[in-house]
Amino acid sequence: MTVRPDTPLLDTAPTPNDLRKLPREKLRQLSDELRAEVISAASVSGGHFGAGLGVVELTVALHYVFNTPEDRLIWDVGHQAYPHKILTGRRDRIRSIRQTDGLAPFTKRGESAFDPFGAGHSSTSISAALGMAVANKIADKPGRAIAVIGDGAMSGGMAYEAMNNAKQAGNKLIVILNDNDMSIAPAVGGLSAYLARIISSETFLSVRGFGKKIIEMLPRALADRARLWEETARGLALGGGTLFDELGFYYVGPIDGHNLDHLLPVLENVRDAVDGPILVHVVTEKGKGHPFAEPNTEKYHAVPQFDLVTKERKKSTPKSPTFTNVYADALIKEASDDEKIVAITAAMPSGTGIDKFAEAFPDRSFDVGIAEQHAVTFAAGMAAEGYKPFVTIYSTFLQRAYDQIVHDVAVQNLPVRFAIDRAGLVGADGPTHAGSFDVTYLASLPNFVVMAAADEAELVHMVATAVSIDDRPSAVRYPRGEGPGVEIPLKGEILEIGKGRIVKRGSSVAIVSLGARLSEALKAADELEARGLSTTVADARFAKPVDEKMLRDLAASHDLLITVEEGSIGGFGAHVMDFLAETGISDGALKVRALKLPDTFIDHGKPDEMYEAAGLNASGIVSAVLKALGRNDLGQTSVAASNQ
Repeated sequence: MTVRPDTPLLDTAPTPNDLRKLPREKLRQLSDELRAEVISAASVSGGHFGAGLGVVELTVALHYVFNTPEDRLIWDVGHQAYPHKILTGRRDRIRSIRQTDGLAPFTKRGESAFDPFGAGHSSTSISAALGMAVANKIADKPGRAIAVIGDGAMSGGMAYEAMNNAKQAGNKLIVILNDNDMSIAPAVGGLSAYLARIISSETFLSVRGFGKKIIEMLPRALADRARLWEETARGLALGGGTLFDELGFYYVGPIDGHNLDHLLPVLENVRDAVDGPILVHVVTEKGKGHPFAEPNTEKYHAVPQFDLVTKERKKSTPKSPTFTNVYADALIKEASDDEKIVAITAAMPSGTGIDKFAEAFPDRSFDVGIAEQHAVTFAAGMAAEGYKPFVTIYSTFLQRAYDQIVHDVAVQNLPVRFAIDRAGLVGADGPTHAGSFDVTYLASLPNFVVMAAADEAELVHMVATAVSIDDRPSAVRYPRGEGPGVEIPLKGEILEIGKGRIVKRGSSVAIVSLGARLSEALKAADELEARGLSTTVADARFAKPVDEKMLRDLAASHDLLITVEEGSIGGFGAHVMDFLAETGISDGALKVRALKLPDTFIDHGKPDEMYEAAGLNASGIVSAVLKALGRNDLGQTSVAASNQ
């Protein structure tokens, strides 16, 4: 049941300009109404609302104090940005978030002037804000750049790389550290709020800056002692900050991120400071005010649609196990027989199934935080010592570690195994999370074996195959969600490297599918048979090396060979065409086509609709075949033609 909350004050503040006209004493009521609106919207759309509920008061305070959008407000990742979107002229569309043609699930340039930087991956906000701050400084513009970054995202090394260069921005850069796990500071209260207000004041910052200049003029021994005394004294009084001081920031905090009487004066002091950069440490509760009774360790990071009255969450009944669970179970079985198998993930243990592996083998499971680069090189080190690491990461996040894959793994030919979850389009999370490019960026590397699972049984076989590959790196990719429901073997078989399989035999059209589009290829074959076109369907299994013998045989016995993959340009189809061209096979009468994702970023929506638009469902495959053969019985027109 959809319930619209009573929001008389929020109704009067559709934009930050309207918000700033409200008296300060009204902001508590407005924050309560905003939290109710976030919960109501999430009940309709589902999505990431835990982080947003935790920053309601902070969002109100930032837009109230700073002159957004001239002051650039950048939300790291964008999970936190639902309240921000409501306050910046998008409330009327907030229930469309993550839906086809609706609001983007994260901040997105082009959606609003209040979204100066798009964010779907974490730990980028400080670098982007620093770039904007320095640009404003060079141009002598008054605007500041404010980065809001969670303590989880601070586990990403990029955040520290940015902070190490932040001095050059001066007072143009402000970082808000949203600590929603209490992981850095002890509990905050009135004293720390008072101290935070004092040390963020212009007088204190000026005196402190003067004191640092005095210290610099002292002899080195005295200067070092004075600096240590000053940092220790501030650390004892305020509960932290020495690290940020060393990186060149004026540290302020910790302060209660839900107490507007604490937030507003501190942010005003920071806004008016003549020195900087400044880091404000704010402690919040992720999921604050969520409507569910039972405890949840992730504070409802993301939720499905739910009924606001009954609190019942919309659940679909699974018909088959998910690929993620199939992978986790297969890896656990293999690890039971091989003590050298270890699992590594980067802050996504539950999303990748490594939480299940950790329960079975706690000493062989490693969650390294939001540090994909480290995860890959860490795995390379373990492989160099004879272990069998499975780096289990979403396709979209593995992109962040590409240099490490090349330099630390491929060049050294180390047998690191990559288990790539969320391959292909992922629906509501949109282009920042789509697994579109992994085949292209991995299969271009020498020494790599790249596999793609068509169903649950194939995934089990490919896990076993990856365990057996000890002389080079390998990868297996698989999609999000449920498999087609094939019987899962008790034990995986080791596949012959570079060997595909014929699933259905025909004589006129050959469809060679890589990965989870196989079921659609089989549906297309049935329709083509009904149109009088005898059709072979092959499961390539390997994007690299390609099955050269199978391709030769299919090319020699069919009029058309068409590849199908849920990946970008330059992937499996490109490798097949390269082989056919280099061997001269494509010089004759054979027609060859490659179906792949269109060369564009595909916006969020329902996966079935996205694949239909891409021409990668059964009807799209049929249309591409008929067009290639010059048949005039195309029926439904598909955008697949643009892929050819």
